[in-house]
Amino acid sequence: MTTRYLILEDGASYKGVSFGSEATTTGEVIINSNMLGYQEVITNQIYHNQIIVFTQPSIGNTGINHKSFESIVTNAKGVIAKEYSNISTNRLGNLSIDKFLKQNNIPGIAGIDTRELARHIRIKGSMKGSIVDMDDEHAYDQLNASVLTNQQVDQVSTKAPFPNPGDGYNIIVIDFGLKYSILRQLSERHCNVTVMPWNTSSKEIMDLDPDGIVLSTGPGSPLNLPESVLDMIRTIQKSVPIFGMGLGHELFALANGAKIYQMDIEHHGSNHPIKQIITNKVIYASQSQGYAVDPKSISHDNLIVTYVDLINKTVQGIRHRDYPSFSIQFSPDGGPGPIDSVDLYDEFLENVSSQRR
Repeated sequence: MTTRYLILEDGASYKGVSFGSEATTTGEVIINSNMLGYQEVITNQIYHNQIIVFTQPSIGNTGINHKSFESIVTNAKGVIAKEYSNISTNRLGNLSIDKFLKQNNIPGIAGIDTRELARHIRIKGSMKGSIVDMDDEHAYDQLNASVLTNQQVDQVSTKAPFPNPGDGYNIIVIDFGLKYSILRQLSERHCNVTVMPWNTSSKEIMDLDPDGIVLSTGPGSPLNLPESVLDMIRTIQKSVPIFGMGLGHELFALANGAKIYQMDIEHHGSNHPIKQIITNKVIYASQSQGYAVDPKSISHDNLIVTYVDLINKTVQGIRHRDYPSFSIQFSPDGGPGPIDSVDLYDEFLENVSSQRR
């Protein structure tokens, strides 16, 4: 095993042993507290440009299988774990995590106290880090000189439309960093889905005669996307029901006059308690969140808050007062995590049905 280091821009250094690719990499270091589902996390496009620190004690023991991908192209910059296993106990796991990371040129480090590292990040705040062979002055100079792209959505979104056929409602999914769990849920409801690039115009969408629009999750800041995306949402919501989630939720909020702020510490994990305001019902959901809607900026003339996080009180859902459109910050389909709120897809399709009538 080769010794490698995770170095942080505040000067901290963590020594471990290498697995996966031997590449040197730089990215934003984020903490993921999921106890299961490392494959879904690593293949989620929201982790573009990020080094993922898993706080679960061990990853790799269920291998890599064809049923758990959230994207085919993996854009994470690195993986940090307490320990990893190359022996799969899952009959579907024909590929080890070590080999999978090598295939995708993603470096990993094991043997690090990830709980202590998580505590450090939560105290100091989000920061850049690098996976390197030596934690010398040159490595820190390279890290501090590196600039991470703010064009993540353009890099992960599909470049051309593609279908996910069905015989039900005609649903357009705008791909800001699509999770395959979204397509799986729509397929279970027999929707005829067309996935479109992030910069598709409202005319191109309406030319396809959609019954409903899904604004997908995605990486990065919604503030880095052009005004044309917000104009598209404003135009479409007047005619067609919209369901936004994650980055799509933040864009839906911006399009309707709300403001977005960056959180001090990103939230990545499952089992977050979230309250539905109208019923006081508490659900548990998966979050991958670095930005949030400012509740003080929400105009009650056109938006109402539907869900709040019980831990930090962040806005987790909004609904439009005049149009049959809504959005949520969390992931209703798990991937990985609870599926307490998967019926939000049914609620969306009820809006679609009512609009068609």
